[in-house]
Amino acid sequence: MATDGQITTPPARSPLGRARRGFRGRIEAIVVGDGASDLPQDELERRLIEFGFIEGATIEILHEGAVSRDPIAVRVNDATVAIRRREAMAILVV
Repeated sequence: MATDGQITTPPARSPLGRARRGFRGRIEAIVVGDGASDLPQDELERRLIEFGFIEGATIEILHEGAVSRDPIAVRVNDATVAIRRREAMAILVV
């Protein structure tokens, strides 16, 4: 829970794309579904893994875009990455 009255942590095993700025957690799985990106599913999964979105990695949402809260700036372990929310829906976090 956040101190400003808003919930910053999504329910257990929730897509990262639904989390708000300030969320901190751990990646539980990568599950790429249809429509997650303009990229083929296997290509999106490969890119996410290359950026460090791997099971067990710690994650924090640092910033949200001004329009539609998209994209988001995310710290994955020690790296900072920008990602679209629809692609972040493939990243399940706890």
